[in-house]
Amino acid sequence: MSEDAEDPREGEHHPRRRTDLVGHQAAEELLLRQYTSGRMHHGWLFAGPRGIGKATLAFRLARFLLSHPNPQSAAGSTSLFVPAEAPVAHRIASRGHADLFVLERAYDAKGERLKSEIAVDDVRRASGFFARTAGEGGWRICIVDAAEDLNTESANALLKILEEPPAHSLFILVSHQPGRLLATIRSRCLRLDLSPLSETDTITVLEGMAEQGAEDIKRAAQLSRGSPGRALELLNSDGAKYFDLLRQLMSRSQPIDLPAKISIADGLQGRDMGEDFMIFSELLLTHVADLARRSALAGGGAALARAHEEIGNTLRQASALNLERRQTVLDMLGILGASRAS
Repeated sequence: MSEDAEDPREGEHHPRRRTDLVGHQAAEELLLRQYTSGRMHHGWLFAGPRGIGKATLAFRLARFLLSHPNPQSAAGSTSLFVPAEAPVAHRIASRGHADLFVLERAYDAKGERLKSEIAVDDVRRASGFFARTAGEGGWRICIVDAAEDLNTESANALLKILEEPPAHSLFILVSHQPGRLLATIRSRCLRLDLSPLSETDTITVLEGMAEQGAEDIKRAAQLSRGSPGRALELLNSDGAKYFDLLRQLMSRSQPIDLPAKISIADGLQGRDMGEDFMIFSELLLTHVADLARRSALAGGGAALARAHEEIGNTLRQASALNLERRQTVLDMLGILGASRAS
């Protein structure tokens, strides 16, 4: 298996392969105006929460500029769209375009993990990239994803390139936490703030990427706060899988037995299950709230409303006191079971 195939970031929905963009129309129009005016700045900082489409926009811009190497060739364009079947799109999707360099944390195939930061040697390779003539005679573009993964040494090495950028070069820095970047790097880039998507737009993105049903997609979109990336994590996490198991158990007429509860609690207790525990808890809280609303419409819901409040209090207390996750899960399931029995 190749190193790229093992990289957990790779997949059919990687931003380099996505030619569509949902939301961010104003940002796209601004970038298009900048380019067609002939005044394209050499450095851009795309800032905003994780998973909202910043990298997708970065690759979309790169794809467009490499397809239209001068502003005149882009005259009349109404968006940055380049079809997936275009030769430029094919080469970018396969990491095969000579004039696009992606600076990101390297994947350690031997250790089967992503490295913790972007190393200075990675930036030196970017420096060598810009020292060469553009392979296709147009732009040379570097996407940094994410810029806060740079360490002090690699950030300073990137700054040197940004301070004296070669002609027809473009740097696109993607950042979820722009405040962590060197002030000198921020000062050399035009900042473009991107906002979370609406719930409707989030659902639109998920419908083209997720395999789950409409109800699960809508719930994940609500919990994601406008981040399709976060919604996909919710849908595909072990926490979501344990919640799906709980829903199946709840759909039966008999109460959930203790061994089943213990099985779920044990599964979420592992050292690396902290994020999955939080996802499970978020989904459980949302589900109980939904049940309470539906019951209220039928003239009931008081017991479930109390359960929602008690489960929320249990989670807050567990977080404040760093209580054992296993017992916290058992407590929450006990509260839920009591509300259903009343």
